[in-house]
Amino acid sequence: MNKITPQPGIMDIALYQGGASHVQGVQNVIKLSSNENPFGPSPKAIEAVRDSAATLHRYPSTDHASLRAAIGEVHGLDPERIICGVGSDEVLQFIVQCFAGPGDEVIHTEHGFSMYPILARAAGAIPVSVPERERRVDVDAILAACGERTRVVFLTNPGNPTSTMLPEAEVARLADGVPGHVILVLDAAYAEYVDGFDGGAGIVDGRENVVMTRTFSKIYGLGGMRVGWGYGPRAIIDVLNRVRQPFNLSSTALAAAKAAVLDREFVEFCRAENARLRSWLAGGLEAAGVYSDPSNTNFILARFGSREEAEACDLFLQSRGVIVRRVAGYGFPEALRITVGDADGCTRVVEAVRAFREDAG
Repeated sequence: MNKITPQPGIMDIALYQGGASHVQGVQNVIKLSSNENPFGPSPKAIEAVRDSAATLHRYPSTDHASLRAAIGEVHGLDPERIICGVGSDEVLQFIVQCFAGPGDEVIHTEHGFSMYPILARAAGAIPVSVPERERRVDVDAILAACGERTRVVFLTNPGNPTSTMLPEAEVARLADGVPGHVILVLDAAYAEYVDGFDGGAGIVDGRENVVMTRTFSKIYGLGGMRVGWGYGPRAIIDVLNRVRQPFNLSSTALAAAKAAVLDREFVEFCRAENARLRSWLAGGLEAAGVYSDPSNTNFILARFGSREEAEACDLFLQSRGVIVRRVAGYGFPEALRITVGDADGCTRVVEAVRAFREDAG
């Protein structure tokens, strides 16, 4: 009897688990589990969303020319080398779909974004995990893992959930060291939180096998809109556009993203507030005996003495209406990833962790 079966690799994919947003029986919950901007989107983006409602009966632009031009203006990039997607996830998917297949290998680091192995398996490729050192990417380990079957290397920089960052010189060494048949993807979802950081755009320029991806879901506060983009060599972007759905982004999403990227004043406000509150949060947790690496993102990776302690603290936080993220699936069972919220959110986290430690002591 004939049987319908999915492509090889599909059933090996574990379903992605997003950050929780509710605690049963608890009111006044604050969500710090998905690295969302506590200040929301730019008021100009909200206005653009409202204005778009009158033309919802019209199909959106197929080439995203206006948004690509705005991105190019802000970041000093060639719009013809920019592609837009449904979050940066879709751009990452395009890359694997176009350049990797059955028997090929896709390299990611052990604490990298959990979507990387999912994208590899969806294309029938083999995900290859490379160890990190003390929560930091090891360039030599990545280069040693590259071989004839390698097609894509994913680098999250700054890292998630580590929040650590690979210096530009090391990224350049990696870019120069990967074989010419391998595409190096610089996933810079948190680049805007690093003052003066171009996300790797300068490393893309002058190389034929490096692509940078960015998102509107973090500092721009448009996670609900699902908009991302990539920047790379013309030849690669041309290939990716051939598999992109012509209407993958709605008119509303395009309008919101354009307004958001052009509102540089709001972005700078969010970056400065995040840096200030991140420092305060890390210091408050350290005073309570919970340590973290210096963060380059809008979250910190809070490390506890054991998995049991981390999970007990998570449950205690939930009882106080504070939702953070367990990251055992990322290789850190003894840690919790905590988004940097607004002043009230950060205060609630520190007070709750302090109370937990006092009760446990």
